[in-house]
Amino acid sequence: MSNVDYDLFIIGGGPGGYVAAIKASQLGMSVALVEDKHLGGICLNWGCIPTKALLKASEIRHMLDNVDEFGFTVSDIKMDINNITKRSRKVASQLSSGISHLLKKNNVKVFEGFGSLVQTSSNVKKISVKTNNDIINKTAKNVILATGARSRNLPFVSSDALNIWDYKTAMTPPKLPSSLIIVGSGAIGVEFASFYNDLGVDVTIIESLPSILPNEDSDISKIVRVNFEKRGIKIKTNATLKAVTNKTNSISAKITINGNVETINSEKLILAIGIIANTEKIGLENFKIKIDKGHIVTDDFLETDEKGIYAIGDVTKGPWLAHKASHEGILCVEKIAGHKNLKPIDKTSIPGCTYCRPQVASIGMTEAQARSNNLNLKIGKFPFIGNGKAIAMGESEGLIKTIFDKDTGELIGAHMVGPEVTELIQGFSIAKKLETTEHELMHTIFPHPTLSESMHESVLDAYNQAIHY
Repeated sequence: MSNVDYDLFIIGGGPGGYVAAIKASQLGMSVALVEDKHLGGICLNWGCIPTKALLKASEIRHMLDNVDEFGFTVSDIKMDINNITKRSRKVASQLSSGISHLLKKNNVKVFEGFGSLVQTSSNVKKISVKTNNDIINKTAKNVILATGARSRNLPFVSSDALNIWDYKTAMTPPKLPSSLIIVGSGAIGVEFASFYNDLGVDVTIIESLPSILPNEDSDISKIVRVNFEKRGIKIKTNATLKAVTNKTNSISAKITINGNVETINSEKLILAIGIIANTEKIGLENFKIKIDKGHIVTDDFLETDEKGIYAIGDVTKGPWLAHKASHEGILCVEKIAGHKNLKPIDKTSIPGCTYCRPQVASIGMTEAQARSNNLNLKIGKFPFIGNGKAIAMGESEGLIKTIFDKDTGELIGAHMVGPEVTELIQGFSIAKKLETTEHELMHTIFPHPTLSESMHESVLDAYNQAIHY
C-alpha cells in the first residue's frame, strides 16, 4: 500500500473533521482534509460561535435597559443591527483563520472543494475532490465522513432568505423586523427568540409538542417559558403549523391548537425545526454504508459497515452537538491508530447547552426518563434566589436540579437554568465521568461567593441537607 496518498482522508472541516485531522497528525498519520465552504463548518461559521456573539449583544442591550438597578442612568441608547452582525461575522472569520493555521501547523493537507467517495476494487479508498477548476483524485487507507447537516424545511414552506428565514438569514438580517414567528422551540429556536426579543422584536414561538425546549427536564422548560412570557414572547404549544402564506413584505401562518384554527401575521418567520444530514452526492451508494432516518449508521467506534470508512458528527445519529462531533473524531482516529481499551461514547454523559436568557444546561437523564426506567430517585433542587452571588449580579432567576440513584448514589442527571449555567455544567460532567456519588459531591468544598455553590446546595437538598434553602 505504499502507493496510497494518505493514511487518512477526511471529508468535511467542521468541529468533527478538523479535530480528527489534527489528532491523526499528532499520532503520526499522513492526513488530508477537504472542505467545500469554510473551515470550522456550520458550528464555527454559522452556528455555535457567531450566535454567541449575537446573544452577547442582545444581553448588553438587556443590561443597558436595566442599569438603573445598579445605580446608573443611561439615555439615548442607539443600536445598529448591521454593526451587531458585522462583529458576529468578524468573530467567525477570526476563528476560521485560526483553524487554517492549526491544520497547517499540524501538516494536514487541506483541499478546497467538494469531496466524494469513489468505488474501488481493493481496500484502498479513492476520493474525488471537485475544485473550481479541476477534479483531483486521491487515495487513502481510511476515510472519515464529517459532512455535517443543514437546516430542515417543511413540505409546504421553505426558506427563501426574504420573509422566511433559516438560521443563516436570521443571523444576518439587513434590518430588524417588527415582528417574528419562530417555528420550533429547541435550542436554535429559543436562542433566536431570546436574541430578537431583547432587541425589541415582537416574537411568537410555535411548538408542536406540549412544552418548549422539549428535550429538557420539565422543571427547566417551565422556568424558561415563564421568563419568556413575562418578557412578552408569545408561546403557542401543542400547535401544528398548517400553512404559510408568503406576502410581499410579510407572512401569515395558519396553526391549529386542539382543533381550533388560528392565524398569526408577522413580518418574518424563522424555521428552526431540526436538521438534515448532508449525505447526498458523497458517493455513499458505492459502498455498504447504511442510512437510518437520514443519518449514517456506525458502530460504537464510528466505523460504517464499509471497513475503513468512518462517519462522525451531525451526519450520524444525535445528539447533534459540536463537542460530541469533536470527541467522536478523536475516538475514531484512536481506533484507526490501533489504540487498545477504548470505550464508546456514553451519550448520557454529553452535556447540552442553550444560550438563551436565562441560560440552560443539562447532562444525563431527566426526571421523567429516570422514572420511566423504574429507578429509585433522590432529587435535589436549589433556586438561584438563595445564592448570594446571583443576587449580587442581579440574576437570581433559575434553578439547579440534581437527580441521584437512591440505591447507588450515582448522579444520573443534572439540569440547570439561570446565570452562566453553560459554564457550570462542566462540574457535573466531570462528576459523571469520574462516577462520583453524592458522598464526594456533598463533601466537596465549593468557593464562596460563587454561582457554583448552588450546585452544592442542590446535591445537599437531594438528601435533605441543604443549608440555605
